[in-house]
Amino acid sequence: MDVSIVVPLINEDESLPELCNWIESVVTQNNLSYEVILVDDGSTDDSWAFIEKKNAGNPNFKGIKFQRNYGKSAALNEGFKAAQGDVVITMDADMQDSPDEIPALRNMILEEGFDMVSGWKKKRYDNTFTKNIPSKLFNATARASSGIKLNDFNCGLKAYRRKVVKSIEVYGEMHRYIPILAKWSGFRKIGEKVVEHRPRKYGVTKFGWQRFVNGFLDLATIMFLGKFGKRPMQFFGLLGTLFFLIGFSFSIYLLIAKFASADFSLTNRPGFYIALTTMIIGMQLFLTGFVAELVARSSPERNYYLIEKKQGIDN
Repeated sequence: MDVSIVVPLINEDESLPELCNWIESVVTQNNLSYEVILVDDGSTDDSWAFIEKKNAGNPNFKGIKFQRNYGKSAALNEGFKAAQGDVVITMDADMQDSPDEIPALRNMILEEGFDMVSGWKKKRYDNTFTKNIPSKLFNATARASSGIKLNDFNCGLKAYRRKVVKSIEVYGEMHRYIPILAKWSGFRKIGEKVVEHRPRKYGVTKFGWQRFVNGFLDLATIMFLGKFGKRPMQFFGLLGTLFFLIGFSFSIYLLIAKFASADFSLTNRPGFYIALTTMIIGMQLFLTGFVAELVARSSPERNYYLIEKKQGIDN
């Protein structure tokens, strides 16, 4: 199969007919064998009814329906598991991503040798204060932290070589950091393409102000997991040892001062309690690293989402 197109969605029954017709037109004109995997993330409108109807008329359109809303990352993760195409393309269902970009994105993967290509919505139609400025700050932080020179980490329009999506696991709200996940999995050739950002035609955004806080917390999480996920003792053990040595050294100093002066009182000195607290923190950090190491080496890595229905996808 030439291409798999994964579309996560929630309550998009207005935009789905136009989007699906547009995708079908593009892949047909370019003679591509394809599948479109529509992942319904717990919609409460008629989105799933449309997916069932579309699958009955064209089996290339397939569907996965979650029993409740798990989030975009979970939807992408399940779509990646089901994808069979040589190139996997993701796009949002709100019509702000253009399916006309599909052939060019696919060519960058197959002809230019990229493992992954991320879209860059250079000209945006979003509100400058609530989206554009926070987005620039977020992208600058992600670039500095990861070393990946992308202008738009969170663009929903991306293309992947199939082995990339089969090698990563997207969970929580990590969809913003798929380029970083790919890099940590050993896929270094990550490119970028300027893509069209279309004005919103249907519905409203599904992401609130929480994304600003969650985005930076998730970045800290993914950077930690990428470096220390398999060896947490190297992080917690180092910090714990450092804190313990500082506290222990200060305690030795206080003991020497005590023996050197008969009037010196340990318990009346703030330094005594600082040294004691620092040593306790150091031991706790060291034990945290030890327990985390045991968990990391013994726990199976798996995600579980309760899927209510599948349409046109083999189990």
